[in-house]
Amino acid sequence: MRVSSILLASATAAAAAPNATSFYSTWMADSFLSKKHPIDNHYVSNVINEGIRQAALAHNNKTLLSWASNAISSVVDANGTIKNWDPYYYSLDDQRLGVNLLYFWDAEGRKEEKYETAAHSLKAQLDRFPRNAEGGFWHRSPTYPNQMWLDGIFMADQFYAQYTAYFEPDNTTAWNDIVLQFDLIEKHTRNKTSNLLAHGYDSSKVAVWADPVTGSAPHVWDRAVGWYFMVLVEVLQIYPKELPGYNRLLGYFTSLAVGLKAAQDESGGWWLVMDEPYPGAKGNYIESSGTAMFTYGFLKGVRTGLLDKQYKDPAVKAYDLMLEKFIKYEKNGTLSWEGTVTVGSLNSNGSYEYYIGVPLAENDGKGAGTFMMAAAEYDLL
Repeated sequence: MRVSSILLASATAAAAAPNATSFYSTWMADSFLSKKHPIDNHYVSNVINEGIRQAALAHNNKTLLSWASNAISSVVDANGTIKNWDPYYYSLDDQRLGVNLLYFWDAEGRKEEKYETAAHSLKAQLDRFPRNAEGGFWHRSPTYPNQMWLDGIFMADQFYAQYTAYFEPDNTTAWNDIVLQFDLIEKHTRNKTSNLLAHGYDSSKVAVWADPVTGSAPHVWDRAVGWYFMVLVEVLQIYPKELPGYNRLLGYFTSLAVGLKAAQDESGGWWLVMDEPYPGAKGNYIESSGTAMFTYGFLKGVRTGLLDKQYKDPAVKAYDLMLEKFIKYEKNGTLSWEGTVTVGSLNSNGSYEYYIGVPLAENDGKGAGTFMMAAAEYDLL
């Protein structure tokens, strides 16, 4: 979306004017480059990189794409060793780097052997990753034994699917294993009435927050659901349509879209804690990263034919809210991003009071990176 005349006439006009012909996707990407965020193998850096890359691709911006490529190259040594990564520290968060590695390996002609080597290393770790009794990856070992979080599906399973598509496309066992991760999350955390999913579950049912019967966490946290909605739309671009798992994934995605549409606030955004009776409750608020993620999932789902066009208007409404509520126009002509909660962890008591008590941060990459992605999809609309 180009900057509107309304925005330019507003009190922020002096800051906005230098970028009056920009799109918000590339404007935010350029702004983040000016903020000198860390470049490393952490998942937040990789989400920012994905946002910058998608903004670049939406507008054929070779400068931004080159920056994203160089950033990923810088975290992998010439021999394929991922800098500052311990292959025997088992955290699904670390797998997210693989999405960027495989993108640039493929897009740049599959010539960069160090990316291939690094991707094989990540997959080798996934092959020996601790699992619960049903075959689900632990979110982190030994910190969260037997726990699966929606966050972890995002961190690992898009890479797992893309790796399988590139290197083992006929490996039905791998494809079945990928969909199993979604099946288990659905089985243990989906609320069939609201169509929303709780943050995660503990198959051993010993965590302080775990339901004694289902093992489920008690609340629907927006960013966890956002990660899950995003990974569903991404994996559906990759997963073989002829395999039975595809239709299950599609069903998970479309039913979650129904739940998200129903849960959208009249403002256009989504509440931090989404399960009833908490929307509108004291301390709860419309949170920016979840709103960006749901907007992205709706827009990409519509564009790629996974969702019908009824989801376009809710996405546009959410997008307009983000421009109004979460973008800060700096005096130097750059943008900042506001309203993102710093963390939400099941290394807690999982209570409503816990979630609403976590502070917000400005320019948090988990929100700004996914806004870039959502804005790029809006531009492609």
